[in-house]
Amino acid sequence: MTTIGIIGSGNIGSQLARAFTALGHDVVIANSRGPASLAGLVAEIADSPRAGTLTAATVAEAAAAGEVVVLTIPLGKVPSLPRDLFDGRTVIDTGNYYPQRDGQIPPLDDETTTTVEWVADQFPGGTFVKAFNHIPAREITDHAQPAGTDGRRALTVHADDEAAKQRVAQLIDGIGFDAVDGGTLADSWRIQRDTPGYGPRLTADELRAKLAEAKRYRDM
Repeated sequence: MTTIGIIGSGNIGSQLARAFTALGHDVVIANSRGPASLAGLVAEIADSPRAGTLTAATVAEAAAAGEVVVLTIPLGKVPSLPRDLFDGRTVIDTGNYYPQRDGQIPPLDDETTTTVEWVADQFPGGTFVKAFNHIPAREITDHAQPAGTDGRRALTVHADDEAAKQRVAQLIDGIGFDAVDGGTLADSWRIQRDTPGYGPRLTADELRAKLAEAKRYRDM
């Protein structure tokens, strides 16, 4: 089993903490408010039948502890993190761009880059993977099913590093979803906000079809 760091304890972060600890991973989670603010989530997981453990920590501690680190904070807050925070780590970026929340980010407005490429540029020492950005948080646990289940929901994974992509695909499968290889980080625009595959429950074949249907915002 792997130790997984999670930075961000909102809807997605807390649900992934539940899913990963149920699978048997030890999770170290952090947020901007400090470890004490996570006492309720830690107690919930400690009191439930889990194969893994959850520990609250600082952002630096969570990044250092995890062989894989989930970054699940608003995009507007990403540049405030230290540039060396993810050196040598595989980082799963779950983020989506909402200008009304994040402020205007010109390279995302004009689509000269994708959300994950923009995030990766802030942390040159990390290896980035895009995943978990197109599923409502509650459904991470509600829609999980064993491998081989008919109609099993699928989630995409995008990365430039094939080993990192496969590692995250295995995590996706382990917590209850088919993993669809969506291509490179540059291809991940196909599953950004408001694209056909963003949000609905889809099987692997259906999700591949929706990825193929996607159009750039500027072409819509």
